[in-house]
Amino acid sequence: MIKSTNRMLLYSLLVCFLTAPFAPAQDSVWGTKRSGWQLLTDTQRKEVFEFAENYKAYLRVAKTAYTSTKELIRLGKANGFSEFTDPAQVKPGARLIFNAHDRALVFAVVGSEPLLNGSRLVGTHHDSPHISLKGRPVISAAGGNFALFKTIIYGGIKKYHWGNIPLALVGRIDTADGRIIDVSIGTKPEDPVFVIPDNAPHSDTDLRSRTYQNVFAGEELNPVVGSVPGDKSSVVAEVLRHLTTMYNIKEEDFVSSELSLVPATPPMDVGIDKGLVGAYGQDDRLSTYCAVRSLLDMKTTPRYTALAYASNFEEVGSVNNSGASSEFLNSAYAYLTAAQRGTAYNDLDLRKALSKAQVVSADTNDGVNPIFPQSSEATNAARLGYGATIKLYRQGFNANSELIAKIRNVLDKNAIPWQTQTPKVEVGGGGTIGGFMSQQEMDVIDMGVPLLSMHATFEMSSKVDVWNFYRFMAAFYQSN
Repeated sequence: MIKSTNRMLLYSLLVCFLTAPFAPAQDSVWGTKRSGWQLLTDTQRKEVFEFAENYKAYLRVAKTAYTSTKELIRLGKANGFSEFTDPAQVKPGARLIFNAHDRALVFAVVGSEPLLNGSRLVGTHHDSPHISLKGRPVISAAGGNFALFKTIIYGGIKKYHWGNIPLALVGRIDTADGRIIDVSIGTKPEDPVFVIPDNAPHSDTDLRSRTYQNVFAGEELNPVVGSVPGDKSSVVAEVLRHLTTMYNIKEEDFVSSELSLVPATPPMDVGIDKGLVGAYGQDDRLSTYCAVRSLLDMKTTPRYTALAYASNFEEVGSVNNSGASSEFLNSAYAYLTAAQRGTAYNDLDLRKALSKAQVVSADTNDGVNPIFPQSSEATNAARLGYGATIKLYRQGFNANSELIAKIRNVLDKNAIPWQTQTPKVEVGGGGTIGGFMSQQEMDVIDMGVPLLSMHATFEMSSKVDVWNFYRFMAAFYQSN
């Protein structure tokens, strides 16, 4: 009986330890750090909430890299940016946009010094995990009683997140006769939505042995798209009739489409204090919005050319001609450098311009989870509300120490709270586009802000972190 009581006591102590709130040791400087909320003036607190409203407005539209590109171009042109078409545009103070196939972007504010002397770049990605339609997307199910979309997974998702939630269909269809047709179903209150149905608890006995990651199999992530047959036609035929009539297309046009199913839930405030933004796609449209917005708000010509790079396909390896492994960013640098150098330009100028660049590779990171704190290494984890995160991976993936020192100086001089993150050894991980830019001899540091429910259909960020990350980027662009 005593042994049993001791075991119960030890078990209770272990549970308390694993679920205790994150609390750095008070005898360290890290134990004295205060929440970013506690550092705000009344005026700044108002700015935080105003900034969050604009951020949510962007997220409401930017559901994919394609729709993010369109929205960022719209915002850019409304704030004096023009798409690059002519080297004569490149002069100090010029506000330029480089567009990679409507799926990736570089925004640039040309500095007073040539790119050969240096530049300040923030690199992000604006794709997020989602579900895509296959080329032959409409199938029959349950003996013809339903029509379903047939899908394929994009990026690292937990498949069970995608069941029983309203989904919207967004993207584009390109037809053989040269038309580009934008698709958006489920993003407006009056629109229908699509849902992947779960099984009822009354009849799921045979499914209960499935593991955490396999509540749904990948081939089961097929939402209901229709259930009404025609007088003399099947449900599938009626669905295809609706879609082809709505968009004036043929069924074969789905082969040349990029259609994504994304959560239809709009961005919302989380918590009675409204301190968190809850929304799909904050990894990593959060960093993208901050990087571009800080350029839109720039009122003076910077010393060094300031650039915001929003790449695509990061969640699947930064592939294709708009991903960070492409030459798109190098091409933007080449256009700018060649415009400044004129007939004297050669490839060595591009090499030098790239090697003189200082780069923040910005991507969100996971924050300490209040339900599962044991998944973080508490003494080196990032917390929501405590500011920008300097990511320290070791193993050759850290920024050079001199760049880390420079970034710390930018943060401290501008009174921007910051913290660090190192995942658990042999457990945590994740990558950014920083490695691709480091290969060009650019000087790169990985930074972010922490999220709760990262890669879920509804991620959460602290509004004060988002605002402070924007402030940091604005200060970095102007740094010497």
